[in-house]
Amino acid sequence: MRKAGDCEILAMGWIDEVFDGVRYGLEGTVIAEKDSAFQKVTIIDSARYGKGLLLDGCWMTAERQERHYHEAIVHPALCSAKRIERVLVIGGGDGGTARECLRHSSVQHLDLVEIDGLVVEWSQQYLPSIGGGCWNDPRFHLTVGDGIAWAADAPDASYDVVIVDGSDPAGPAEGLFNRAFFEQCRRILRQGGVFATQSESPEAFREVHVDTVKLLRQVFGHADPMYGWVPMYPSGWWSWTFAATDGRRYLQPDPARATAVDCGCEIWSPRWQRGAFDAIPAALERELNA
Repeated sequence: MRKAGDCEILAMGWIDEVFDGVRYGLEGTVIAEKDSAFQKVTIIDSARYGKGLLLDGCWMTAERQERHYHEAIVHPALCSAKRIERVLVIGGGDGGTARECLRHSSVQHLDLVEIDGLVVEWSQQYLPSIGGGCWNDPRFHLTVGDGIAWAADAPDASYDVVIVDGSDPAGPAEGLFNRAFFEQCRRILRQGGVFATQSESPEAFREVHVDTVKLLRQVFGHADPMYGWVPMYPSGWWSWTFAATDGRRYLQPDPARATAVDCGCEIWSPRWQRGAFDAIPAALERELNA
């Protein structure tokens, strides 16, 4: 999930995220809204995308948008790590990332650490199709708590895949985009493992995006952004970055794992993934390689 800055909910039947002089909105109705200990949590219902979730007035996910995001952040990592028995998801309280991970039969244990229990509660209540069966899967283990502290406390080499499905670098997710946190993620990753994170819009959040990719390359040795679209997010153009210590293994999906899941995907496939890694504008490529 992600969260932009300078956002607000507007009335009159439109629910809008306002960011940097642009409005991203859906016509719909607010059906639940409450301040948690961390942020304002809002559930809406719309004709276009179904029910959706906002945090502090900023779009997180919706029933008919979520696969653009969740398939992209999961399958390049789960199809390329050497082993995928143990997976850690930090954030992701709507359950969509966990759902996609658990489609891989080789996953034996998945820890999901979400800081805001209200996000989990309302996602289960109002957005059950996003988490699907993950909440009752015996491989799934939910902790409502601080994912940064979880990573710091986890034993060395304890996960095959680490996925950061967090917000923008503000509020409760501020610590998810710095060297100290990324170094902890590298420490707890097993040999042959893959790290994945949402890495912002290269248009709406260009500086954060570029800095994140460069920092991950410094920490892990190998990191590459993959580009796609989430139309309800600022600019509609989004990115996910994958990292590994033993080469760019995330570029090459294992054929057997890919075949087992791609028939159930709406967006992701090995072919789509190849194009998404290659879909980098020339000026951005020069900036990332400078």
